[in-house]
Amino acid sequence: MEKQQGNHEIQLIAESISDFCKEHIAPYVMEWDEAQVFPKELFTRMGKLGVMGALVPTQYGGAGFGYHEYVAIIKEISKVDPSIGLSYAAHNSLCTNHILQFGSEEQKNKYLPKLASGEWIGAWGLTEPTTGSDAMRMKCTATRDGDHYILNGTKNWITHGISGEVAVVIARTGEPMDSKGMSAFIVERGTKGFEAGKKENKLGMRASETAEMIFDQCRIPVSARLGEEGQGFQQAMKILDGGRISIAALSLGIAVGAYEAALEYAKQREQFGQPISNFQAISFKLADMATEIQASALLIEQASEKKNKHLPMTKESAMAKYFASEVCVRVATDAIQIFGGNGYTKEYPVEKFYRDSKLCTIGEGTSEIQKIVISRKILNE
Repeated sequence: MEKQQGNHEIQLIAESISDFCKEHIAPYVMEWDEAQVFPKELFTRMGKLGVMGALVPTQYGGAGFGYHEYVAIIKEISKVDPSIGLSYAAHNSLCTNHILQFGSEEQKNKYLPKLASGEWIGAWGLTEPTTGSDAMRMKCTATRDGDHYILNGTKNWITHGISGEVAVVIARTGEPMDSKGMSAFIVERGTKGFEAGKKENKLGMRASETAEMIFDQCRIPVSARLGEEGQGFQQAMKILDGGRISIAALSLGIAVGAYEAALEYAKQREQFGQPISNFQAISFKLADMATEIQASALLIEQASEKKNKHLPMTKESAMAKYFASEVCVRVATDAIQIFGGNGYTKEYPVEKFYRDSKLCTIGEGTSEIQKIVISRKILNE
């Protein structure tokens, strides 16, 4: 059962993460971005801080937090470097949470302590080169061979596809377009036939590693399967419900980071003998930013509360993800505008927030997919 913290405790957690980010992340943001370096050692440090298994119960070495605390952590990290926020979210809500939600006790005891401590980094493989939103047409197969499965195929756009020590992989065990034709498996790095592929050269989120995972006659035991055969697609959809809260929190952090930078700049930058914040064109942009950020936070809080109470929250998480991700793009765009020419340079943080923001409207379900999810729910209510 998650520990339900009060607002004061959540604030203390946020302040602790903020202090950590100032010391261990802020000085290196642009260095990592320019070189596209995934700072794996940073996540070991975060493990020692006790937050790499934020949602994992204490019995498995985690923090045992609920979603309000988890959102606060992602927000604080993403205000400083969204790339690190993205990797942190993927590790926690996808790989680690999939094992937590659907693993056997043996699987949980084997993998969760290593993931929660930061000793291991997790990856999660659903997307393929020709199947993004259309996951039921996946081509990666897992063929039963006695006490083993043989995996063949390629997954792409995988966070930690190279550096992750363990991956949860969804593969086809039945017919295409059959929602019960897929199963989920735990595959450890070093397993014969499991290789890392191309690393993507991305517009933003450049310190978060994104790469292919290739399976070529990769032989894994039946004991590596998560749940029963045929449950993989349903499991993945449930994991993505929680994942949408993660990306919403990531979006919120980006928006807050860009807004705070723009607000401070608008107060200090002078034109025509006065701070530009005195001009209505600028002050109205700031008003829109602040309002939409607050609305995003409330949508995320609503989804998190339902998730903590184990209530259905597909619609709420989709709304939070859709709205917050679109808001963070708008806020980052307006922040650039407030900074003017300076905002277009890498000397100021809003340039990076602008590049990083767009991924939030694409990853873990595009804005268009969120509209499909929301509309189906409201039409069936």
